[in-house]
Amino acid sequence: MKHRRLAGLEVSAIGLGCMGMSAFYGSADQEEAEATIQRALELGVNFIDTAQLYGPLTNEELLGRAIQGHRDEYLIATKFSRRMDDATPGDISTVGPADSSPDHVRNSIEGSLKRLGTDHVDLYYQHRVDPKVPIEETVGAMAELVEQGKVLHLGLSEAAPETIRRAHAVHPITAVQTEYSLWTRDPEAEVLPTCRELGIGFVPYAPLGRGFLSGRFRSPNELEESDFRRSGPRFQGENLEANLRLAAKVREIADEKGIAPAQLAIAWVLAQGDDLVPIPGTKRRSYLEQNAGAVDVELTDAELARIEAEVPAAAGERYDEAGMATVNR
Repeated sequence: MKHRRLAGLEVSAIGLGCMGMSAFYGSADQEEAEATIQRALELGVNFIDTAQLYGPLTNEELLGRAIQGHRDEYLIATKFSRRMDDATPGDISTVGPADSSPDHVRNSIEGSLKRLGTDHVDLYYQHRVDPKVPIEETVGAMAELVEQGKVLHLGLSEAAPETIRRAHAVHPITAVQTEYSLWTRDPEAEVLPTCRELGIGFVPYAPLGRGFLSGRFRSPNELEESDFRRSGPRFQGENLEANLRLAAKVREIADEKGIAPAQLAIAWVLAQGDDLVPIPGTKRRSYLEQNAGAVDVELTDAELARIEAEVPAAAGERYDEAGMATVNR
């Protein structure tokens, strides 16, 4: 497995996103999910991404069980954002509002450490920017956790360029996590250039277009009732028809190269710069192994130019109106 640097943190060139093992993407086999996390280490994929919201709470617990006895071989990233005072594990409807106040930051890390079964996390993200709390106060509290050794590096997720600058002025930000893929290109305008200007690493989540670019489904009707993608704007009506054409072009190019569509999609992200570390999510070992193989896929300048010219832009917003209101702020 190749490695890359997120500012001062060296990690495997791709990571493993664990969200779907516990939330939002329908049911999952917990035994297979744990085995997938353990298989990641065997493949050299040591950068594992979770959050207290996933489940809620149960994804961190799952990860804690899976890494038992091998904690120091993994680099663990987790996130805080919404209040969990009254949260019932596994019931997202019981999660409270966003709260990035210093007190909540301090309380949140204690819960995450307990669920993960560790004394520190390698990378601690603010999951979504809280407009009610100045970013300076939030990052100031996060910096205290670094001083205490409970957190080694700080990150932001879905933050706007000005927020990133203000946060970085308080304490060095190691990574910014934002959706980025062949069908979500908006970070290229401002967020990615800002990260590069400041020397901050960039962690693209959903590099497979939430599984759509891999060809694993063609209609939301193929997904479980509890899968949030069923109601996503990109999976409805005319948007779906347009995005099926996008996925078909990805498959066409991948087939000609003799690789899986998922590998082409991940390889494209990797080719956008050595400061990017995508974290494709999966809950199955077979897909993990396929995804990991993307680090060995080399795309020529001609292939990259063809992708740029022939793969159309995605149709539709990546979230519904409420979801879009929480990003890039």
